[in-house]
Amino acid sequence: MIGQNILKIRKAKGLTLSELAERSKVSKSYLSNIERNLKQNPSIQVMEKLAYVLDVELNMLLEEDEKKHHLSDQEWTDFVEELRKSGIRKEQLREYKTILEFIKWRNEYCARESN
Repeated sequence: MIGQNILKIRKAKGLTLSELAERSKVSKSYLSNIERNLKQNPSIQVMEKLAYVLDVELNMLLEEDEKKHHLSDQEWTDFVEELRKSGIRKEQLREYKTILEFIKWRNEYCARESN
């Protein structure tokens, strides 16, 4: 999933694998392994470098098929209420969303690896 997202965005931006590797300071072979899903657990630092060079939010690299994870209106309302009660401000939501997406991806990856 992450590899496919990086590949799709890289090609849409008109970058070669070598160009993205050079600009992000990530080795070409490592990047190739990520794109081909041979390396499925890149560090957050590598992901941040790639997102920066690709000029996208980190969550764009981590996103899965949106249809899999729809919440009902009531679930959204409950979630927002929990955030508000915990003291999180609207301005902080983008940062938390990126962190939550990474945690979700990592948990799903670990679950797949343990099967």
